Amino acid sequence: MSSSQSQDVAPDQKAQLETDGKKNASTDVISIAESYSSEDTIDDNVEELGKTLTTRMSRLSEPSLARKVTSVRTNGTTDPSYEVDWESEEDRENPKNWPVPYKVMSVTMLSWNTLIIVLYSTSYTAGTAQIAEYFGTSQIITTLGLTFYLIGLAFGSMFMAPLSEVYGRKPVCVGCLTVFTLMIIPCALATSITELIVVRFVGAFFGSVMISTAPGMVADLATDQNRALYMSFWSIGPLNGPVVGPIIGGFVTQYLGWRWMDWIGLILSGIALAFALIMKETYGPVLLQRKAADMRKTTGDSRWWSRYDQKASVVEVLKINLSRPFIMAVTEPICIFWNIYIGIVYSILYLCFVAYPIVFEDIRGWSTGLSGLAFLGIGSGCLIMIACEPLIRRMINRHKVDPETGSVPPEAMVSIICVGAVLIPIGELWFAWTCSPATIHWIVPIIAGVFFGAGNTAVFIYSSNYLTYSYGVYAASALAGNSVIRSVLGGVLPLAGSYMYAAIGANWSGTLLGLLEVAIIPIPVIFYLYGYKIRQKSALIVKMQEDKRRLEGKRNRRMQREAEKQAEEV
Repeated sequence: MSSSQSQDVAPDQKAQLETDGKKNASTDVISIAESYSSEDTIDDNVEELGKTLTTRMSRLSEPSLARKVTSVRTNGTTDPSYEVDWESEEDRENPKNWPVPYKVMSVTMLSWNTLIIVLYSTSYTAGTAQIAEYFGTSQIITTLGLTFYLIGLAFGSMFMAPLSEVYGRKPVCVGCLTVFTLMIIPCALATSITELIVVRFVGAFFGSVMISTAPGMVADLATDQNRALYMSFWSIGPLNGPVVGPIIGGFVTQYLGWRWMDWIGLILSGIALAFALIMKETYGPVLLQRKAADMRKTTGDSRWWSRYDQKASVVEVLKINLSRPFIMAVTEPICIFWNIYIGIVYSILYLCFVAYPIVFEDIRGWSTGLSGLAFLGIGSGCLIMIACEPLIRRMINRHKVDPETGSVPPEAMVSIICVGAVLIPIGELWFAWTCSPATIHWIVPIIAGVFFGAGNTAVFIYSSNYLTYSYGVYAASALAGNSVIRSVLGGVLPLAGSYMYAAIGANWSGTLLGLLEVAIIPIPVIFYLYGYKIRQKSALIVKMQEDKRRLEGKRNRRMQREAEKQAEEV
């Protein structure tokens, strides 16, 4: 009702409206008190009534950030006696409590699937010279096949991660990997460079499902204690994809031609699709939704519900979930700074796929296949860092325990990122001044890649852990926003790489990149020192912490009542 309309209401009508409002409020209280008798139920519904009255009083107020980025609230009835949740901390239906062999198999399959997506991006770089010659175009234009592939990964991640949080991880992964696999066929049969670039972009858009959702799926399976171990194991695939791609692509291109890399990619992607079909759903909220639906179906009682049930329309739900990565990427302080840092690190890593052929083919005269082997230094550094996970875990656990959670704070993981942040420029500057002239032994710049690869691995693994720990069930959205920034930068910077190396030489180009990596070291250092305060500035994280405490309180009260009931029976 507008202000002008309210002025026209007679005094007796105003009194009547106020009386009706009081009656409605009284009716709400009486109906709640009569419907439920348990202490827990009354507490919950009084809280719910308070929220209802508050909503009526502030209908026109702007929703908070936490409201914008969290799921649409759930159902028609919220009787705690009919809420479907995990039965206990050891509930075997919870993916975190699945048998360890099955979880290891699942993480292995996820690692393979992500490896194929990344491998297909970098194997392309080994054939750019052949492709440019075949289609009669410049190598810069041919490099756009890599650039648009990474841009496809970037924009696809923004859609696939939220979709997986609405419909579940498995259906989204299976559908998208099917399209990705089919898109490889027109790449292998491409008749123009434009066709090749466009189809690679479309394929990458759907292939991004593994880049954006696989870390979330690993988090679905892992507990807080073994998350770093599981994430390290999964990272073997995506972190070595950039290394394995040029090695395989180099020899395949040299002896079979560039089209055969697509046919081999088709076979490998087919295996990944089979793995996606084998895996079970891992996303807890979707599993609880299905469990509540099964309870309603088997009992015929519509009161069974889960806190993740969607009451709004599918369009509204998708609107909220698809906008979440964008909102988090520009409003969450953690996401903003980590996106910048990881984006720069990732773009310099992808610039190596332009720099290494220049150094080892043009300057040192290696063949296409042999120049791919130069990436073994980076790959060795990745594996060494992953193998050090038990030692790293002990380093993390030596930090002071957070009294609120009973475990070390997530900033303990950032300490490892700080180590990686130092190793990366060491490797880059080492490579810069030993890659040329060719009189310097070839093993020296390759050893530099060990430090570079180890640093990159530490940054990617433990930054993903930090985002996952901080954002919980919305980790996939946080990682999706991160994937966009790093993929766009990783796609654009290689376009300038060949010009830069031609203009100022390999030595000074590497030095410039190394100094840039030195300049961004303060970002992880600041998060290590002040990360807790930064996290407390996040409306979303604070809201999630409040929800977690409320749910734990409900569960504890329920367990207490069950224990008292059992004691009475005895």
